[in-house]
Amino acid sequence: MAEILETPVTLSRRAAAQILKVLESEAPGTVLRIGVIGGGCSGFQYTFNLDEGAPAEDDLVLERDGATVWIDAMSLEFLAGSEIDYVDELIGASFQIKNPNAQSACGCGTSFAV
Repeated sequence: MAEILETPVTLSRRAAAQILKVLESEAPGTVLRIGVIGGGCSGFQYTFNLDEGAPAEDDLVLERDGATVWIDAMSLEFLAGSEIDYVDELIGASFQIKNPNAQSACGCGTSFAV
């Protein structure tokens, strides 16, 4: 089982609260999995998926205020030092990743370049 570690990736209080809201209608044990894949208009893009079961052995497990996020080891290389946040602005509400490794990002904030 993956270990819960102190990590350079953080989860904001707002993101944790929104994760709990999203998961209210899901099966018990469902968590948010965040990853990075090739693609998007800037080269890489973030993925947000619901996952059940157990984390992979090399997953990073983040917990805050009852919310759990899993991040796979390969994605963690791109996310080190990041903050996972949730913003609710006039133009829309979304999870956002404040990633210090991103040298540029697209306008919508879902893809980035390193």
